[in-house]
Amino acid sequence: MIANEEQARAFCAARCDADAMARLERFVGMLAEENAQQNLVSSTSLDAVWQRHIADSLQLLDHVPEGASPWLDLGSGAGMPGLVLAIARPDLRIGLVESRRKRIEWLERVVEAFGLSRCAVHGDRLENVESRDTAVITARAFAPLTKLLSLSARFSTPSTTWLLPKGRSGAQELAEQPKAIRAMFHVEQSATDAEAGILIGSGRPAKL
Repeated sequence: MIANEEQARAFCAARCDADAMARLERFVGMLAEENAQQNLVSSTSLDAVWQRHIADSLQLLDHVPEGASPWLDLGSGAGMPGLVLAIARPDLRIGLVESRRKRIEWLERVVEAFGLSRCAVHGDRLENVESRDTAVITARAFAPLTKLLSLSARFSTPSTTWLLPKGRSGAQELAEQPKAIRAMFHVEQSATDAEAGILIGSGRPAKL
């Protein structure tokens, strides 16, 4: 379990090369600067930015086959996890879905600043994004599970992996779902928070 910033950096370095770590360092600075202009993340979370945001995003790589692509990140907001993953792994095709104008502009600036040619910002509501087959779907605090699956099922295939960081409520939320959804998902312990979990699923959800 990651307990401090030193451990978080080491965790990230084990999953990134030196160039990626340098990009992430730059991103951390950009995030802090932008957060003074718009409330992207809690200001107190920046004191533990590597643990709370960077490592918290990169841990998702441990739950998919190496090189799995494309990814679709729902409600990307400040860029966690999708933008962080794109910065660390520019070889992956990652789509960032965000409907709020200022957040869209922020994501687009970062994508341009790092030359992330395989990362696309979809500046619209998810309902308006063109359907496509996706290998990995991620979402951090996007919507309750039933609504999330209903909105995004059309992007999934029988082999899609769902990675949904859910904080402290994940296990309880899953327990309240219909049997078919409970069978599709399980809860993994977060590497960055002893009280948080990640809902990990596989496949295409039945019609909800």
